[in-house]
Parts: sequence; C-alpha cells; structure tokens
Amino acid sequence: MLSSFSELEYASKKKQTRWDRFLTEIEAVTSWGTLTNVLTPYYPSGSESGNLPVGLERILKMYVTQQCFGLSDEGTEDAVYDNQTIRRFVDIDLNRETAPDATTLLKFRHLLEEHHLTESILNAINAHPADRELFLRESAIVDATLNAAPSSTKNKERKYDSEIHQTKKGNQWFFGMKAHIGVDAQSGFVHTLIGTAANVHDVTQAQALLHRDETDVLGNAGYRCFEKRKENLELPVTWHIAMRLSKRKALPKTAISELMETLEHAKASIRAKVEHPFHVVVKNLFIHRKARHKGMAKNTAQLFLLFGFANLLLTRRWIDNNDSQVAS
Repeated sequence: MLSSFSELEYASKKKQTRWDRFLTEIEAVTSWGTLTNVLTPYYPSGSESGNLPVGLERILKMYVTQQCFGLSDEGTEDAVYDNQTIRRFVDIDLNRETAPDATTLLKFRHLLEEHHLTESILNAINAHPADRELFLRESAIVDATLNAAPSSTKNKERKYDSEIHQTKKGNQWFFGMKAHIGVDAQSGFVHTLIGTAANVHDVTQAQALLHRDETDVLGNAGYRCFEKRKENLELPVTWHIAMRLSKRKALPKTAISELMETLEHAKASIRAKVEHPFHVVVKNLFIHRKARHKGMAKNTAQLFLLFGFANLLLTRRWIDNNDSQVAS
C-alpha cells in the first residue's frame, strides 16, 4: 500500500514529541476490545437507517483524544486532519477515507452520557487491575478537588449554570464543581467517583465513596467528625482522619505530642496516594482544571473517562516500579 507524503515525513522525523509519547502510552495500556465490548450493546448497528456507522473503536479513540487534550468537537475533527500523530492513533488514512465529523463525535458523546457509559468504562478498566490483585481493598482514601467553571453569562439564557455553585476556600471564592474520589490506599487507583457542585461539603459524600470492603479509611482534616455522623455509625471501619493544622501547631513540646506528630506524618504519607490520580487528571497530564460542559452530568461523565485512563497509566507505572524493585 502506498504511503502518503505526511506518513513518510512522520516516519522519518528524528524527535518524538510529547503527543507521540502520550498517545503511544495510551495505546500500549488500553485493551480496546474490552472497552468496545462494554459499548457495543448501545452503539447503533446502522441496520435501521441503512447507513453503516463509524467503527466503534475508531470513534472511541477519537473521543478519548478529545477528552485527553481538552478539544471541542470541531477542534477534534480538525486535529485529525492536521496532526499525523492523532491520525495514526485514531487509525485514519486520508488517502482512502475522511475523518468522522464533529456531528458524529457529538452524537457519540451524547450516547455515552445518556447511558452512563463512561462510568461503565471506568469499571471495565478497574476490572483488569482487580484481576491482578492490585486492588487490595483493605484500606481506602477519600478526597475531593475543585474544578473551576466558566462564570460568564454570555449564553442563550443569560444565566450561570444552575447546577454549578460557588464556595469559599480559605479567603478565596471559587465557582465550579467538585470531583470526590475514593482511592485504593495501596495502588492509588480510583474506584469511585462522584461529581457535585463546589458548595457540597466533602464529608457528606464520603460514605458513598466506600466500596464496603475496607477496614481502614483515611481522609484529610475536611472529613473530621465523619465517624460521628449518624449514617456512618454502623460502618465496620477504622477512621484515620488528619488533625487540623492549627491544632497540630498548638501541640505542646512533649513526648506524647512528638508521637502524635509522627502519626500524622504516617497518615499523610499514605494519603499522598490520592494525589497521583489528581496529578494525572487535574494538574499536569490531562490538565483538566476547568469544567468544560454545562450541567453536572456531562462534566461528571467526562471525569469518569479521565480517571479511568489515569488508572490505566498508573497501572503500568505501578507494575513497572514493582518489577524494577524485584529485579534489583
């Protein structure tokens, strides 16, 4: 088969870009067959309209590209035409075919949102590390992070998003949503996700973040008094909630205080695992620092997919780190 000039030029380039490395890693860690099996019952076969739809794996890869790079529907279509790295990832040969258009991608995204399929994708991804026993399930970490949302009223209704609210953190006000996650304390993999408005307190969602197999739960000072809440009294777990910083600073210089400080450091070192998925999704890799859609359901659906792929990346790194330790 003849190669296009762009493919020949791409093959001969001497530097691998960050996009190359990122999409290569996504390709390496993803079992596309497993994910398409989850989606197949809901994906149209084309028998009713007489038109064959875009291949499921192809449109899924295009959707994943959109979410990982924070692109619009039109921007994703343009990226497929403009970027050879993305074309190779989506498996599009412009010599023989055109890329799926923005409307097709929009309909696919709505299909995923309607049937809550991104949550199913997260569960399917987690089934693999569970089989490898990377989920120990004995201890969990709960935490939440704020995602800002556009506060503009330059829209059809001339109003803010009615499902998004503001909250105060320290002395600063934030307008947006919260992503509450339950994380396996050993591996750092996200097993549960809840999206709420920013003004919903972390402690009110903590019980729903547990999978009921835990014996120990860790949380920061925002979850204090969690074990005393009525709905949590019967849960057979031990709570390890961080002491407030102001209370720690006020501890007297005694031997008992030193032991308490050592305990707080130990709890913090375990809770640090919850920062790994936040690092991948929110802070550095996917850079999902702002809610991109209107409505809680759409934004939460996107987060399910992003945290699912964060688990994939963390799985590979977790396995590589443990293999290197065994080899040494």
